[in-house]
Amino acid sequence: MPITVKRIEEHIEVVTVDFPPVNALPVQGWFDLATAVRRAGEDPDVHVVVLRAEGRGFNAGVDIKEIQRDSGYGALVGANRGCHAAFGAVYDCAVPVVTAVHGFCLGGGIGLVGNSDVVIASADATFGVPEVERGALGAATHLARLVPQHLMRTLYFTARTITATELHAYGSVYRVVPREGLDEAALEVARDIAAKDPRVIRAAKEALNGIDTQHVHRSYRFEQGFTFELNLLGASDEAREAFLKDKEKDDD
Repeated sequence: MPITVKRIEEHIEVVTVDFPPVNALPVQGWFDLATAVRRAGEDPDVHVVVLRAEGRGFNAGVDIKEIQRDSGYGALVGANRGCHAAFGAVYDCAVPVVTAVHGFCLGGGIGLVGNSDVVIASADATFGVPEVERGALGAATHLARLVPQHLMRTLYFTARTITATELHAYGSVYRVVPREGLDEAALEVARDIAAKDPRVIRAAKEALNGIDTQHVHRSYRFEQGFTFELNLLGASDEAREAFLKDKEKDDD
């Protein structure tokens, strides 16, 4: 199952993403992830959600091949709406979301991490938004929650990545641990949260969202509007085709 939900311990729901080979999610995958996280938060017996992934990396964003196979804009619209739903489900989840990141975390992965409440990462984790090289825009909203403004702009314009250790220095990654200890480190924080009075924790999550200085839903949709413009201009299609051709060469 690409998206699985399991009660690992009392009051801790673990949502796992598994879309081989690189966890690039298709349209339905984003909506399924949104549903899993939202339902977990709605369960009164759940005090905290852990979001994790199997495979080579945490998340490689949207499935570009799916978009390119579509002769129209249906898959593109679906991917944008799906990402918005998944990112929003993490942010709006009624309980805290602890996200465990390993390997690469790109594009849509930044949207999930940026909207998480606690981020734990393995030492091999890297984070980035390569959207400008794919002819798209998006997730700057969420990258800005991880790094200072000027660094966010530099990373965005250059499509470069930043390491978990560097993010730890900014405080956006709570802990950096060896890959083999990632799940346990995430559960350790989750246990601490789960032991608290759930009435207080749920109220705290709502309160913290209420005083947030950035309206993440609105700003992300604003970004997406430029992606549609770039598609109409043909720039996005050219960029995606070039990316897929380069990827085929690398795979040979």
